[in-house]
Amino acid sequence: MAAYLAKHGARVTLTDARPATELQGAKESLAGLDIEWSLGGHPLESLDGADLLCLSGGVPSDLPLVAEARKRDISISNDSQIFLELEPCKVIGITGSAGKTTTTILLGRMLKAMEGKQIRRAWIGGNIGNPLIAEVDEMQADDLAVMELSSFQLEWMTSAPQVAAILNIAPNHLDRHGTMENYLAAKTRILDFQNAGDIAVLNREDAATWALAERVKGHLLTFGLGELPKDQFGSFVRGDAVWLRDDLGERAVLPLYAIELRGAHNVLNVLAACALASAVGGPAEAMLAGVKGFRGAPHRLEWVRSVNGANWYNDSIATAPQRAEAALRAFDRPLVLLLGGRDKGLDWEELAQLAGERARQVVLFGEAASILQPIFTRVAPKLPLSQAANLAQAVRSAAKVAQSGDVVLLSPGGTSFDEFTDFEARGERFRELVKQL
Repeated sequence: MAAYLAKHGARVTLTDARPATELQGAKESLAGLDIEWSLGGHPLESLDGADLLCLSGGVPSDLPLVAEARKRDISISNDSQIFLELEPCKVIGITGSAGKTTTTILLGRMLKAMEGKQIRRAWIGGNIGNPLIAEVDEMQADDLAVMELSSFQLEWMTSAPQVAAILNIAPNHLDRHGTMENYLAAKTRILDFQNAGDIAVLNREDAATWALAERVKGHLLTFGLGELPKDQFGSFVRGDAVWLRDDLGERAVLPLYAIELRGAHNVLNVLAACALASAVGGPAEAMLAGVKGFRGAPHRLEWVRSVNGANWYNDSIATAPQRAEAALRAFDRPLVLLLGGRDKGLDWEELAQLAGERARQVVLFGEAASILQPIFTRVAPKLPLSQAANLAQAVRSAAKVAQSGDVVLLSPGGTSFDEFTDFEARGERFRELVKQL
């Protein structure tokens, strides 16, 4: 964002709470640009003369700098909002409590298969690590862009993509948003700023998401595992195939056996991607091309290795109990489950009940271990539990009890911030530890 603004003539101050010693790589990447640096804190004086405050996703809205900007009536925005104000092509936005990254990558693969045919070029980015503002100058009118959007980004946005999807809504990030109402309001902004000519894609089988159907201002497409109601357009499963219904009627677009991802939740991600692709004129062959050969993004039910007949999986992305529940349902083998990290104040009882039905052993680790122990003991009293101080100790404990035929699953349900900078660092460390066994 700073690079884009500086290149286009803005006077930019970049402020970060970290000291300069931790930001050497960032400073080198922005060398040669007219950027003033304010490091080691967020001094209120950095707002002097400012017209706009742009926040990165991790910056909380209750920061004193944000409060001061509001007091001074300085506009607040972010890179996603600025991108939508500048976009030269149609944009597809994807949000939800789970499955955003997988669906964004799947759709991106489908759009790539359309390049040189239905579109000139596909662009994929947003919350998955590639801010599209960096590439907006290269985009043309006959391109398509797909962007993942988090609640942290959406809470500041006053524009919406022409095609917008909400995959599901479940309690998450309440440590940041405070209440479920605030979290839902942030997610719903992806619909609130659409107009009558736009398209919304909703999960008709997720009650919290489907309740937002009345907020849709344009054309509605839906997706779900069950048969599509007669009055709706969208995607569904019939027999052994994914089907679509649109203005042209019903048609099968790909066989279920082409989906190499584990779990019913990933079939829903494929259904969402197909509905979105159809919204921009994607043919069935592009949908199949996007699905074939895709085995998932890193840290999402990612197979690591087999050790003494037990298969180890990395699902570090599961930073909420409901995501861990979806991971448990993806396996029908005996499970050794690694749970923990930092608690976000969410409800663990349903996960504890499901673990009692599906797991053979649970290893609790990190800050959340002492919180989870009494919950699991009460809800699933027969489930064997052990505690570990950290992830390394948890892996060693799991390795001691794992048997041939087991699945050993890291699907923590909590964030990584008690021990790691993010879920990716936790997943990478898990991979290293498992490879050392």
